[in-house]
Amino acid sequence: MVRRTKADALVTRNSLLDAAEHLFQERGVSRTSLNDIATAAGTTRGAIYWHFKDKADLFNAMMERVTMPLEGTLACSARMADSSENPLQSLRESMMTALSQTANDDQTRRVFEVATHKVEYVAEMQAVRDRHLQVRNECKAMVEEVIERAVQREGVTLSVPVSTAALGLHVIMDGLIQNWLLDPQAFDLVKCGNQTMDVYLTGLGFALPHAPRAPQPGASIPRKPPTPRLAPA
Repeated sequence: MVRRTKADALVTRNSLLDAAEHLFQERGVSRTSLNDIATAAGTTRGAIYWHFKDKADLFNAMMERVTMPLEGTLACSARMADSSENPLQSLRESMMTALSQTANDDQTRRVFEVATHKVEYVAEMQAVRDRHLQVRNECKAMVEEVIERAVQREGVTLSVPVSTAALGLHVIMDGLIQNWLLDPQAFDLVKCGNQTMDVYLTGLGFALPHAPRAPQPGASIPRKPPTPRLAPA
């Protein structure tokens, strides 16, 4: 009998994860069985249980193989903010990197679509829900940390708690990605995300190098002068 090497095992594991990605995207997680995945990968159901405890374990391994855009770039942003003179700009650049990764990397887009639109948090998939919540909370905490540094640096007084501002920004970016995944032709994810983030940050009171500071409460907003009417000939 031929002994399997670690390299062989890794090839089998990746084949199972590849098959799971495509089947989950095509059919949804609940309608895809472990046997379906084994067949698509050209192996046996027993091979799945050699590598994974259950479907949730396989699903989470699929997610961990591709760092989710907001998860990875925000971790980088939080590290950069420690030494950056402009932590808000670091955050903004990280968010734009996340949107660009989603729009341009096929595997990232496929896994993100499965994670947001093709999974139900029921029965054995509760472990997936737990991971989703953990990632959400970690991302929100990192955004909160960067916004807090930006507040201290710029001396801005927010009209909402920092935690609320961080949650709002995370929800906006995450929501943009989810809506774009429904119809990638509907709008330019990077361009729209860029504009939306700038509007949100200036609305909080931050001054971006390329955007005017939002008017403070009570400040008068200049109105566009009326267009003069021409007298009839």
